[in-house]
Amino acid sequence: MQFIDYVKIYVKAGDGGRGCISFRREKYVPKGGPDGGDGGKGGDVIIQASSELHTLLDHRYQKVYKARRGQHGKGSNMKGKDGENLIIKVPVGTVVKDADTEEVLADLDEEGKYFIVAKGGRGGFGNAHFATPTNQAPRYAQPGEKGQERWVILELKLLADVGLIGLPNAGKSTLISVISSAKPKIADYPFTTLIPVLGVVKYENYQSFVVADIPGLIEGAHKGAGLGHQFLRHVERTSLLLHLVDVSDFSESDPREDFEKIHKELELYNPALIKKPFAVAGTKTDIAYKGDRLRKLKKYCEEKGIDFFPISAVKKEGIDKLLHYLSEKVGKKCELL
Repeated sequence: MQFIDYVKIYVKAGDGGRGCISFRREKYVPKGGPDGGDGGKGGDVIIQASSELHTLLDHRYQKVYKARRGQHGKGSNMKGKDGENLIIKVPVGTVVKDADTEEVLADLDEEGKYFIVAKGGRGGFGNAHFATPTNQAPRYAQPGEKGQERWVILELKLLADVGLIGLPNAGKSTLISVISSAKPKIADYPFTTLIPVLGVVKYENYQSFVVADIPGLIEGAHKGAGLGHQFLRHVERTSLLLHLVDVSDFSESDPREDFEKIHKELELYNPALIKKPFAVAGTKTDIAYKGDRLRKLKKYCEEKGIDFFPISAVKKEGIDKLLHYLSEKVGKKCELL
């Protein structure tokens, strides 16, 4: 199944039915007396969050959604039937935006939460509605109002407690495969992870928490460079970020610069991201034979007051200490909520 987290759709609410012009036959009543019924209301277009969906794939192929119109009024004061509402199901965590202004209309972050994105038009009044002592036989009725229509953007932001970020090949996929039942694709080349991967972690007696493996980011990601830029939105939902930095001897870059590059990309994309609680994990310590890069990163984090964890996901070294830390942090966040 493809992971689609951004689509643009057109929604059109139903038009209201028109009122009816009708007269009943009644002795001694001019024109028989007006009995035209009102038109029915047009159906609303509603977007609702559902835990049964995990991607916006369905809306990639169906981009036009129209609710039913209200039926026209009839004689004998019969009101037209209201048009049925149209409910569009989306994954929990979907943000609805106006396509023209990019204004956030709704954040559907809970199961069953909904938003009326386009309201149906009101039905028109029939001529019976306009009868007065001085105008006992009105020969006019109202047309139904037009239903609202608009283009909207659906943007899915995954709901996770911990977000794994870092440069490509930093070891995010390997880590999530070790600490959860998630089975991401793992290889020794950049951009192995092409879509975000969620994994549920259960550690000792702590409550379980969700970890998201975000595709690797590179310098310039906030402008659209690389693959990770389109997934930066998923980082916004997390309550804690774990920044993975490769400290193995096979990496030639300075680990401190690797950290600062991604930290800067987060700030440029959304300054609020760098205010989130975060920690750093020095990965692939099993092949950090010299240890120079590991020592540099550890000293850097100590000087900056950043919590640091040297780990080897392959040999499961340092994993328990890291999971204990993450479990406590997530648990405290939940208590505050």
